[in-house]
Amino acid sequence: MDYKEYIRVIPDFPQQGISFKDITTLMKNGEMYRRAINDMKELVSDLKIDLIAGPEARGFVVGAPLAYALGVGFIPIRKSGKLPGETIEEAYGLEYGKDTLAMHKDAIEPGQNVLIADDLLATGGTIATSVNLVRQLGGNVVGAAFLIELSELNGRAKLPDVDVFTLIKY
Repeated sequence: MDYKEYIRVIPDFPQQGISFKDITTLMKNGEMYRRAINDMKELVSDLKIDLIAGPEARGFVVGAPLAYALGVGFIPIRKSGKLPGETIEEAYGLEYGKDTLAMHKDAIEPGQNVLIADDLLATGGTIATSVNLVRQLGGNVVGAAFLIELSELNGRAKLPDVDVFTLIKY
């Protein structure tokens, strides 16, 4: 299936020179969204997964339905200050600033197998931070799954010991 025909590309967003891959055009097509999640499920079906963790916000629209399809739990990784319970946090750099991600301290039991899921692998900063948070809680990161990978940005380099699974590559 060539999902690229369902992804809208918006030039110069959010800033000049960036070609934004808009997944909302895929998600609004129920059949294609379902197929994409099912195809992602097939990519990771050989892994032993206890939980899926997805970073805010687009990681929720990929990770939660993937967790449902696999019959496992979903853990949100949120921006700082958004979770009501006791959290751990880690700051990371963005192309245009800094941000901080957080997880509940009780989100993962030590030894649980966790798949990180997000819409897009670009430079890898968000996912590397997500991996670090999962590992701080004693989780075993069994891989990272993405709807889209922007290969030229080499985000895999920030995930040297993580198996990466992608459905669409640009």
